Amino acid sequence: MPARPADAKTLHALHDELLILPNAWDAASARVIQDAGAKAIATSSAAVAWAHGFADGHHFPIEKLTTALDDIVRVVSVPVTCDAEGGYADDAAGAAKNVTALIDVGAVGINLEDGREPHETHLKKIEAIRNAAERVGVNLFINARTDVYLKQLVPAEQAIEETLRRARAIKEAGASGLFVPGVFTAADIEAIVRGQSLPLNVMARPGVPKKAELKSLGVKRISAATSIFNAALAGAREAAVDFLADADSDTLWQRRGSPPDYNKLFGG
Repeated sequence: MPARPADAKTLHALHDELLILPNAWDAASARVIQDAGAKAIATSSAAVAWAHGFADGHHFPIEKLTTALDDIVRVVSVPVTCDAEGGYADDAAGAAKNVTALIDVGAVGINLEDGREPHETHLKKIEAIRNAAERVGVNLFINARTDVYLKQLVPAEQAIEETLRRARAIKEAGASGLFVPGVFTAADIEAIVRGQSLPLNVMARPGVPKKAELKSLGVKRISAATSIFNAALAGAREAAVDFLADADSDTLWQRRGSPPDYNKLFGG
C-alpha cells in the first residue's frame, strides 16, 4: 500500500504535542501497540533485524525490510514511520532509492542516522530523500538522528554545541525533526530544545525525564527504541526456561495474562 499523504499530515501534526512511540518490530507487535493506544507506529531497526535473525547495523536486506513494513502497514490504521538506519546505503542516491521503496509500501516517516559517517554525507542523504519524497507527493517526516551523544562523537563538554551545529544544517537540508539518542539530563535536553527549532525526539533510557517534565521541557517525541522488544523477549525466554524445567502447564497458562482476540485484531 503506497504511503497516504493524509497519514503524513497526521504524523507531522502529532508532533504538536508529545508523541510517545513504543517501537514495533513486526505486524503482530505493531497491531498490539496500536491496540494499546499508540497514535502512530514506529519501528526499531535493531528490533526488526533481530526479529528476522539479522544483526543491526545495515545488515538487514532492504527487500526484507520493505516486506516487514508492508505487513505492518496492512494491519494498522495509524501512520507508520520506519527506522531506516543510514538509508541502508553509503551514498545519497542509494539511500533515496531505498527510502522510496519504504514509501511505496506505506511509510510516511523515517529515522535517518548519521552514526560515524561524515556529517556532510548525512546532509546529502537528507536532501536526496526529501527530493525523492516530494517527487512521489509525500511530505515525509524525516526524523534526522545524530549520534553525537550516543556514540560520543565529541568530548562531553562539546556535545550540546555540536548537536546544535548539526541540527541547524539538518534542518536546512530538509529534515522535519531532530533525534538525539543518548541525551537524558533535563539541562541538556532544554538546551537542545531552545537552541534549535526542529521537534526534538529523545530515546527512552534510565534518567530520561517522565512525560510531564518532557512536555515542560518542550520535547515533542520519545521513542522506546529496543526496550519493548527486549521486554517481550525477556518474558518469552523466562517462560521457556520455566517450562523446560518443570513442564508446568498451569504456570505457563497464567503467563498468558488476558490476551486480545488476535484473530479479530488481524481481521479473522
